[in-house]
Amino acid sequence: MDLPLSSDDALGQPTRAQIFTYLVERRAPAGTEEVAEHFGLHPNGVRRHLERLEEGGFVDRTRERGSAGRPRDIWAISPAAHPGGLRPRAYAELASWLARAIPANASRLREVERTGEEIGAELAPAGSGEPIEDLRSAITALGFQPELEIRDGGFTCTLGNCPYRDSVQQNQEVVCTLHRGITKGLLAAVAPTAKLEGFEPRDPEQAGCLVTVDTAGG
Repeated sequence: MDLPLSSDDALGQPTRAQIFTYLVERRAPAGTEEVAEHFGLHPNGVRRHLERLEEGGFVDRTRERGSAGRPRDIWAISPAAHPGGLRPRAYAELASWLARAIPANASRLREVERTGEEIGAELAPAGSGEPIEDLRSAITALGFQPELEIRDGGFTCTLGNCPYRDSVQQNQEVVCTLHRGITKGLLAAVAPTAKLEGFEPRDPEQAGCLVTVDTAGG
């Protein structure tokens, strides 16, 4: 995910930026205490940073009730977080060059999709028992801003941002095939009985790619 770098927003403070990056790379929600332990900081200070990130629209908070005591705050990257801003051009250019270098013939596309599935499995968060939420967290951490619509026997996911747009413009078939493989790999890891039913790429500048998942029959 590309990070907004303006000093006027919530990520202008170094510790908050590090906390945000940690949640992105974790690809799963975390409690205040977990974040504090990771950075060796006091939970109260970490909570204030997380609340500032929440105010800025970068993270969402849910409350998890335990058997006793106050509810536990759980933090996750917000689907509304805007990944734009100043991107590290060297990485973007390298990805575009690689996309240009891979021919979009049938055999190479099969290889690309298989590689994507392996990557997706590696990116999958530890299962929480809520496979749809696990998938949403993983996709959000990649920068796609997913909007899920639950339906009988499955769900559809509209991707509100394309973090790969520069590469897609160079070779859409290869990059979107890789992304389809990544989605299949994520799905296989967090919801093994589910099936990727549809994957419809759209214009990367407008985003809105549509992912359809069948959870009924497996």
